[in-house]
Parts: sequence; C-alpha cells; structure tokens
Amino acid sequence: MKRFSATMLLGLAAGVSFYSCTASKAEKVEEVATYPVTTAVQIDTSFVKEYVSQIRSVRNIEVRALERGYLEKVYVDEGQYVKAGQLLFRIMPKFYEAELTKAQAEAKAGAIELENSRMLADKDIVSKSELALAQAKLERANAEVALAKFHVTATEVRAPFDGVIDRLPLKLGSLVDEGDLLTSLSDNSDMFAYFNVSEPEYLEYQSTIQKNKEKEQVSLLLANNKPLAYKGIVETVEGEFDNETGNIAFRARFPNPDRLLKNGETGKVQMTVPLHQALVIPQKATYEIQDKHYAYVVDAQGNVHSRLLEISNEMPDLYVVSSGLSDKDQILLEGVQKVKEDDHIQVKKINARDVLSKLRLKTE
Repeated sequence: MKRFSATMLLGLAAGVSFYSCTASKAEKVEEVATYPVTTAVQIDTSFVKEYVSQIRSVRNIEVRALERGYLEKVYVDEGQYVKAGQLLFRIMPKFYEAELTKAQAEAKAGAIELENSRMLADKDIVSKSELALAQAKLERANAEVALAKFHVTATEVRAPFDGVIDRLPLKLGSLVDEGDLLTSLSDNSDMFAYFNVSEPEYLEYQSTIQKNKEKEQVSLLLANNKPLAYKGIVETVEGEFDNETGNIAFRARFPNPDRLLKNGETGKVQMTVPLHQALVIPQKATYEIQDKHYAYVVDAQGNVHSRLLEISNEMPDLYVVSSGLSDKDQILLEGVQKVKEDDHIQVKKINARDVLSKLRLKTE
C-alpha cells in the first residue's frame, strides 16, 4: 500500500512538473506579441498654420484740439459712424471771432491808406517808398485776417474721413487746451492683421509667390474661434527681421463690410504653408514625456527602442519630423502604450502610403 502511494506521488509530481514546463513555454510564446509597424514617408504637402495677430483699422487717428477754450458743443456720441467733413466738436469761438473782426477792420483801414497813398504818389506829393510801405501794411493786415480765420475755423473740429468715433474723454463745458485729445477716429471699412513669420516660412512664402504670381489668400479666426466670413490677402512684408526673435512681420488686409472687426481686436491668421519633401509620421505612432515627442523604432531583430523626435510642424493626424527619424526606420504604429524599451516583438509591416491614405492631409 505504501509502495502504491509513493508511486502515485511520483507520478503526480512528474505530471505537475510536465505541466509547469508546458505552461512556462506557452507563456514565453505568448510574450512575443505582434504589432503593426510602418515607416515615415517623404511627401510634398501643405498645412494650415495659425499666427497670433493684432487687428488694426486701415486708418486710426487721434482727434486733438487745435485751439484753447471751453468745449461748447459735442455733436457726436461714442461708437457713432460719421462721414468725412462732419462737424464733431466746437470749442468756444468768441475770442477768435473777435480777433477776426479786429483783423478785418485793420485790413480795411490798410486798404484805405494804400488808396490814399497811391493818389498822393500819382501827384508826386508822397514818395514811392511811402506807397510801398502802405502796400506792405495792407499785406500784413490781410495775413492777420487769414490767420484769424484759421483760428475761427480751428474751433470747429471736423472728421477728416468716414469712420467710427471712439471714447469721448472730455465732456461738454470742459476746458480744452491746445493738443488735448478729443477722441479717436477709426476707418474700419478694411482691416489690417499684423502677424510674425519665421525666416524659413518667409522664404517658402516668397518662393510660392514667385511661382504662383499672385498674392497669398489667408483666413482670420476670431477670438470666439469662429472664422471671419471674408478671405484676406497678404499685402506687404516689413523690410527687416527682428534680431531678437528671428521673425518678420506680415500684414494682411481683410474686407470688413459688416463692421464686425474693430481696431485693437486679436485673432489668428490662418495661412497655408507648403512643405517640400516633408518627412511625416502618424501622430498615433508617437507619445509624449514632458512636452517631448518620442516614437518606438523596431530593429531588424524585432527589438523596440525609444527615439527622441524633433517635430517641426503639426497637421490634424500627422507630425512633420525634422530630426530623429529617417524614411528607412521601422516605427511602431500601434501599441506605443503597451511596449517598453528593449521589448522583443513580432512585426506586421504596413505600407506607409496605405497608412497616410486613411489620415487627414493635403498632398500636392
């Protein structure tokens, strides 16, 4: 009976040992998982890049007083649309009107004196020099009249162009000094959007302009993340780069028939940037650690290695890689959150062009 029990125990132990070995081998087989891999691909493409912009009126000026006096009349209100030549303010003109009356009287007296001198000179009673002196006095008096008229006219402040009135810092009855700010006037029929572009993008822009022979069309994304209904064009580029930032300022003009845009707004100019032979990979093939982008490269033996990437541009489903990869490297397409450094995997190769065909991008 004891011999039978021992035999049973030995058999059971052998069975357990055989099962353990079999299970261990199965686990080892299961550990080598299969993952899809692909490669980066070089393509001609383009993407829409957003640039933070400052929006300015095509004309925005400060309206200031030319004369000193009390603000007698205010003919407009804040935010009001005015026409060129429309009367905006009147500064008390009584003093200047009196000066004009005085100047006109002196000019009249000068004209009479000149006429008398001319009659006497014709009869050789006075010399020619006295006649010339009377003429000079009249011209001086006429100049005083013209100056007095200007002062009277300057008490009426008119709009130099069509536009919208800004804030009115001075109220009716305020004492106004020469040069005091009365308001600002903005012509918002068209609007300028200023934005900064890097040197490489500037060079690409210039080559595109020379190639297409037409100005670049751009869009404007407003502060509420809604696009402006009207397209704009890049009108001009500043003359030099900023030494500190390496950027250069662009200016785009946008039509504003609805007067939606106001001077001082902010927005984002959206400009299509062409890329020649850009090296692109799917975003899902990458992962981030502390704002740095990585991808897993799979070597010929099926071992996984992490690779730091330099991302130059971003598209909806793609990254443009400037360094860290070549189009020969095999990268893990899926499972980046499941593997770790030096893992051994089986690979299923997927053509990069097939991967791109299912992603959002624009090829040229």
